[in-house]
Amino acid sequence: MSSVDRPIGVFDSGIGGLTVLKHLARLMPNERFVYLGDTARVPYGNRSPETVKTYAMECAAFLARHDVKMIVVACNTVSAIALPLLSETFNSTDSEFHIPIIGVIEPAARNAVERSRTGRIGVIGTRATIASDAYGAALRKHAATKELSIHGRACPLFVPLVEEGWIDTTATRLIAEEYLRPLVSQEIDTLVLGCTHYPVLSAMLADMLPDVALIDCGACTAEEAVAAVAAVAAVAAEEVTLHQPKLDLYVTDHTPSFATLARQFLGMPVDDPVLVTLDPVRERIA
Repeated sequence: MSSVDRPIGVFDSGIGGLTVLKHLARLMPNERFVYLGDTARVPYGNRSPETVKTYAMECAAFLARHDVKMIVVACNTVSAIALPLLSETFNSTDSEFHIPIIGVIEPAARNAVERSRTGRIGVIGTRATIASDAYGAALRKHAATKELSIHGRACPLFVPLVEEGWIDTTATRLIAEEYLRPLVSQEIDTLVLGCTHYPVLSAMLADMLPDVALIDCGACTAEEAVAAVAAVAAVAAEEVTLHQPKLDLYVTDHTPSFATLARQFLGMPVDDPVLVTLDPVRERIA
C-alpha cells in the first residue's frame, strides 16, 4: 500500500473520539480511517498517569499494526499525560514506525486564544486533564503578550452521561449547571471543551452559555491533521487514490450503545464495531 493510501488511525477511551473522527472524515472524505475505542477501560480521566501511559501505548501499538500513516490521539487525558511518550516511541528518529502523532490540546488552545476577546478562558475536562495543567501551559504558550485569566473545572460525570446517551436531560442540565457555576462567576467569554466526549453536549452548553464561545478540540485537531496529511502527500509525491469513505471501527468491549451512538455522532451508516483484545506493552512505562 502506498504511503498516501495508508489509513489514519484514531483512538480514544470510548465513543468521545468519534466527535474528532467526524470532523476528520468531513474534511478528508477520501481518506481511510481506523478507529479504536477502548470501551473496556473507559474513562481514562480517573486513572493514574502510569496507567494512562500504559493504555495509550497499547492503543497506539494496535493502530501501528494496521499500518496507519498518522495517529490522532482523540483523547484529552492521553494528550495531556502521554503524548511525549507516544511521540518518542512511534515518531522519533530512533523509532521503527515513523508515525506522526497529533494530540487535541495544542490545536484547541491555539484556537481559544485567537477567539477570546477578554482573555478570560474556561477549560472543562476530566480530573486528570485539569490536574495536569496541560491546557493552562498550552494557552499561556500561545498567548504571547495577551493577558489571560484561565479557569479550569473538572467535570467527571459528563463522560458517563454521554456514554449512556443522556445528551440533554434534566439530570444532565442540573449537573452541568453545578459544574459551570464557578466559570460563569468568573465571566469567561471562551470555554474549551477539553474532552472529546463534551462536544456531544455542545448544543445544551451553548444554550446555557449563549455569550460564550465554545472550542471543540476535535474540530481544531482535524484542521491540523489535514495540513499534516497534505504534507505527507507532498513528500510522497504520489497520486491519492479516490475511494468511498471507509471507517473501520474497533472496540475493546461491546457496549449496548456504541453502534447506535456511532451512527448518530458520525451522521453516516457504519458497520458494527469489531471486538478486539489489546496486547500488553512489554517495555517499562516511565
